[in-house]
Amino acid sequence: MSYRLLIHNANIVNEGRIFVGSLLIENDQIAEILEGRDQQPSKPPFETIDAEGCFLLPGIIDGHVHFRDPGLCHKADFECESFAAAAGGVTTILDMPNTLPATTTREALRIKEEIAAKKSHVNYGFFLGATANNIQQLRDISSRRIAGIKLFLGSSTGELHVEERSALESIFETAPKLIVVHCEDNAIISHNMQTAKNVWGIDPPIACHSQIRSKEACINSTRFAISLAEQFDKQLHVAHISCEEELRLLEKANNKITAEVCLPHLLFCEDDYKQLGSRIKCNPSVKSRTDRETLRRALSTDKVYTIATDHAPHTVKEKIGGAARALSGMPMIQFSLPAMLELHDKGYLGMERLVELMCHNPARLYQIENRGFLRIGYKADLTLVRPHAHWTLTPNKIRSKCNWSPLEGHTFHWQVEKTFCNGALVYNNGHLVSETKHGLPVTYNR
Repeated sequence: MSYRLLIHNANIVNEGRIFVGSLLIENDQIAEILEGRDQQPSKPPFETIDAEGCFLLPGIIDGHVHFRDPGLCHKADFECESFAAAAGGVTTILDMPNTLPATTTREALRIKEEIAAKKSHVNYGFFLGATANNIQQLRDISSRRIAGIKLFLGSSTGELHVEERSALESIFETAPKLIVVHCEDNAIISHNMQTAKNVWGIDPPIACHSQIRSKEACINSTRFAISLAEQFDKQLHVAHISCEEELRLLEKANNKITAEVCLPHLLFCEDDYKQLGSRIKCNPSVKSRTDRETLRRALSTDKVYTIATDHAPHTVKEKIGGAARALSGMPMIQFSLPAMLELHDKGYLGMERLVELMCHNPARLYQIENRGFLRIGYKADLTLVRPHAHWTLTPNKIRSKCNWSPLEGHTFHWQVEKTFCNGALVYNNGHLVSETKHGLPVTYNR
């Protein structure tokens, strides 16, 4: 039996337009989109939600998360982090390979798929990690099974960190699809760390982090990645660019090479170490106030293609220490949409552009089927947000298992009221609607 739900008189934001209208969900799909106030669908709904004054967006697609499952579940897992995603209006996530074991084989991928199927409240997809030794795995994997190949040119440890040029050339030559790359030059970082330790001792102050994981480390690595992509004519997405000079490099690159900006580099800068300390330690590091402003202003241009969070939870204990000891990463997925809506309020990007960067372009980049747009026949992944709804972030509102945020104490001015995943209401005004897991594996149009 069909179930129909009408979201009535919302401000609908989709494909470059904002208009007052209504949207009918039938089972797991969008059945009708009606433009104009008080329009009625051709089939009567069983339930109607009055969305007057709210904005209805496609569900957010976060193409860069670390849900830590399996192997690191003391700090995060698919159950808690997918709840945090739903609470932030995120309906699809793409998970990175640096778990235990690392997702570098088809078997490790299968294990992750099974975990997510049991635990996830939102839709999910995965990257396969590139190593110096899994070229055959990269060649053989079905392009419809993964979002892309993740390559760490810096930051990661163990087999996921690839340095040898011959191995990198083999990866670029044989990778069957999009490569997403983390760009930092480890030789520069190692030199800077040793210099800092010579001055400060074994654990330099947290304020040194942006000098250790410096602009130069990012610029050199990004330049190198672009050169490899152009040499082998590959599609490349540069993850979490963090400085003005990387934007300039990407401006000169061909149109197969695109840029992702992540929330930490849009919200924080190195001045914030004084107040927030290691809570804002991430890789790549946050950079200068000028770099942050440049990234914000680039949002309204074609220099940036996607916005993601690099959601990377750690326990409070793991964040203790300075530039060497404190672990890098922060939990951001629950607050990415409210934070970006505040940047919209400040004039950095229009609402239509925000939806393009957080919904449409991720769907295009990863070729995700039937998601990322409000279109008839597409999956009903939807986010309903209310403006002028002031609320202050306190620990009891944090849904991530680690139970902290660098944004604690901040008062937001937008609120995620409802999140629908595959037609089901999964999050409603602060609450998970049910324990039923509505997330499904992402499929790709390849």
